[in-house]
Amino acid sequence: MIDLQNTLLNLVRPICDEKDSVAVKQMESLNENEILLYVYASNNDIGRLIGRQGMMANAIRQMMQVASKIENKRITIKFESL
Repeated sequence: MIDLQNTLLNLVRPICDEKDSVAVKQMESLNENEILLYVYASNNDIGRLIGRQGMMANAIRQMMQVASKIENKRITIKFESL
């Protein structure tokens, strides 16, 4: 079983300036076939992670969807500033 929370953290941490403030938490979802992950970072880093017109966020979500296919679950990633 892949630790999707740790995989996402390892994916987004190098992109951020304040690497120590980045956190990823898995929350409970109402759908049993969904994995809900929240990325918490500083305001400037969230802007960098989302990117222009959400292109960086979409790329991160696509890469994580490939990892979540192993568990046959849908993944949802949300970005929140600290």
